[in-house]
Amino acid sequence: MRTSPHTFSTHPPYDEGEPAARPSPYDELADLSGPLDEFLRNEPEDDEPWEPPQHRRGGRRRRRNRFAGLPLVAKALVLLLAAAAFLVLADRWALLYAEHKTAEKLKDSLHLTAAPEVEIEGFPFLTQALDGRIDKAGVTVPDVAADRVSLAKVSATATDVTIDGGPLSVKGASVGEMDGEVLLSFEDLGRELGASQVTFTAQGRDRVLARGTLPVAGHDLKLSADAQIRRSGEKGISTRIGGMRLDIGDLATYRPATKPSQGLHLSRKSAESVRSSQQKLKSLFAVPALVDRLGIPRSAVQRALREEAGLSSLTGSPRFVRDLMGLNLIDVAMDHPALLKQLGLDPALLDGLSHLTRPALADRLALGFRLPELPEGSGELHLKDVRVERDGIRVELGGSGVSFGG
Repeated sequence: MRTSPHTFSTHPPYDEGEPAARPSPYDELADLSGPLDEFLRNEPEDDEPWEPPQHRRGGRRRRRNRFAGLPLVAKALVLLLAAAAFLVLADRWALLYAEHKTAEKLKDSLHLTAAPEVEIEGFPFLTQALDGRIDKAGVTVPDVAADRVSLAKVSATATDVTIDGGPLSVKGASVGEMDGEVLLSFEDLGRELGASQVTFTAQGRDRVLARGTLPVAGHDLKLSADAQIRRSGEKGISTRIGGMRLDIGDLATYRPATKPSQGLHLSRKSAESVRSSQQKLKSLFAVPALVDRLGIPRSAVQRALREEAGLSSLTGSPRFVRDLMGLNLIDVAMDHPALLKQLGLDPALLDGLSHLTRPALADRLALGFRLPELPEGSGELHLKDVRVERDGIRVELGGSGVSFGG
């Protein structure tokens, strides 16, 4: 049927001027769900349940795997090194234990006040100990009593040592040969001799100078002396003290002995002071014993006491000062103590100096000592050399057949 141009369609008319409607976002998501479902269906399934990663356990597994992958030679080398380290540790432990036990045995056997230091040389120690012989060992003994002084340190090296007992049960030892030395330091000597105000210094290979102060009757007298060091037999050293002198300020000098040049003498300053003082001269001439010792005629003395001219004539000569300095006042002053006071000296010094004899003063400065005696049948020690060094007196000693413990 032909349609008329004025016939209308049943569909609503399309307005070309309005924009096209936008698609719904829910529709777009629905369109994407198809490919996503297909992707998930293609994912391979995992039958094992999920667990968090174990990093530390995996690390240990890797290390074990790495060690398992080492060649057999490398494994053997590692085990060998570990065994060697263990043996070295065991050897050192046994060494320390043996040194400690040996030190205790030495202290008990030699009656020492302190345990010595023992150092066994050589490596390995166990092979030597099992053989019962030590090639070399060092011993340092502190504070050894030796007569008047204590030896601060005695160092010795022992060779050809035979051990009595095993490495862990040292009962004693016997030393084939031993060489050692002792240093008597000057600092220790001053303290040991109770003369802390006296210092000792070296003067040549066998001489020691002593300088310092010595308290006498409330006065600090200046002391000087020298000591000659020498051997005394096979086990000791002795000192010969000489040049002992005590200066009483600048007034007088005391030398303990009986020779004419020794005793109590005025210094030049004091002698000049006496000559220039009439009062001191008259006090001096009033003692006949002194006048006789000066060799002055009694008539000249009587004239000098009466006339000033005679006094000047008698004392004006330089010889008078020398004679006065050579006069030993110690004997005269015993009968005339007031004379010391007239000469400017403290009379209390007379009593102190009278007790300070040459043997007494020499004993204060004696540096000798003797090596301690070893128990009977325990070998022998002897001196080899004695010499004076900068820091003290060094003594070399030797020994053989020394044994202890057992």
